[in-house]
Amino acid sequence: MTDVPAISGPVVLRAARWLDVLAGEVRAPAVIVVEDERITAINPDVTPAGAPEIDLRDTTLLPGLMDMELNLFLGGPSGGNPRSDVQDDPAFRTLRATLNARTTLLAGFTTCRNLGLFVRTGGNLLDVALSRAVDLGWVDGPRIVPAGHAISPTGGHLDPTMFQRIGPGIMPLTVEEGIANGVAEVRKAVRYQLKYGAGVIKVSASGGVMSHSGAAGAQQYSNEELAAIADEAHRAGLKVAAHCHGDGAARACIDAGIDCLEHGFLVSDATLALMADNGTFLVSTTCLTDQMDLSRAAPELQAKAAEIFPLARTVLNRAAAAGVRICAGTDAPAIPHGDGAKELVAMVDRGLTPIQVLRAATVTAAQLLDREADLGQLASGYLADIVAVPGDPTEDIAVTEQVKFVMKGGKIYKNETG
Repeated sequence: MTDVPAISGPVVLRAARWLDVLAGEVRAPAVIVVEDERITAINPDVTPAGAPEIDLRDTTLLPGLMDMELNLFLGGPSGGNPRSDVQDDPAFRTLRATLNARTTLLAGFTTCRNLGLFVRTGGNLLDVALSRAVDLGWVDGPRIVPAGHAISPTGGHLDPTMFQRIGPGIMPLTVEEGIANGVAEVRKAVRYQLKYGAGVIKVSASGGVMSHSGAAGAQQYSNEELAAIADEAHRAGLKVAAHCHGDGAARACIDAGIDCLEHGFLVSDATLALMADNGTFLVSTTCLTDQMDLSRAAPELQAKAAEIFPLARTVLNRAAAAGVRICAGTDAPAIPHGDGAKELVAMVDRGLTPIQVLRAATVTAAQLLDREADLGQLASGYLADIVAVPGDPTEDIAVTEQVKFVMKGGKIYKNETG
């Protein structure tokens, strides 16, 4: 990272090109005026007198990218504990999450959703604390929308004992920490996350590939429980994100009013059409089906992946054809933190156009966050989340893996264009 000085007052960014996401066009040249945390002008006739100028050279300026599915508290640098799931305490996890947050930001992802703790925390919402620290400028990282603890039934995909088949009595989680059964408990679990600052609710609606909890597509919460979760979140003005693979589970989520499905690896064309009709978002995590390290997974989990991942690779193209609103998400650390652009490359490989993918990582993600008025575009009045890449990403999406400049909220975090 190149050291960059703090700037007060207006600043002018100059580059060869900029992406108009809504029009789907790369325009030239790029002259963007930033003051405080917002963009104040694009290609004005006159720039502010005396404003410092930053020449970003032969690059294309993009809105800050957004990852709608990751977990900063898992993965990243090793702490040396062979069983980090039970050996790492909440403080240590949070310190490591600060490194993952910085890595994510420097890769050009200026906003993310941290979708669900599923570790013992004593009831503390670690991602809410990290989000506050980032907002206060204590920690470099993307703007974080925290889910607090993922809501999962006992033995569900996001009951952490399911990943390693840990025995009874080891690492039990409370209702406040997300393990909830029955309508009364799921309401209590959601209310607890709301009380302590969650910005989105995450629920485990179906089985998963990497858990010992039965078939990946099996619905894990009843229709009544899913409806109760959505009701509690929506009355507080929050959306609900559901880990969901199975077609029947997806339909139950749609019927319950859940706002977005994560993964959707086994969803049928008919259900995709229903998602489009209901405005249900799909958060793509397709890259992991190519790159997830399964070498240490149990044989039965490897067998599940071998069956499901080829089917998963067909979903995105079908979803786009159905008119589903698609957002980019990595499920990091399923792929490493900082490799978020590999998801964009994989989405194009599945048949989407580069501009469809760039919209999935910007303007459509902003819609999912109810932030389309100030995030996801390079436009006057929008937050100055700006990244620079070489070349033309509408022709070659892989240039998003070469982010040279990162600004978030008017502050420069990276400049390697010189």
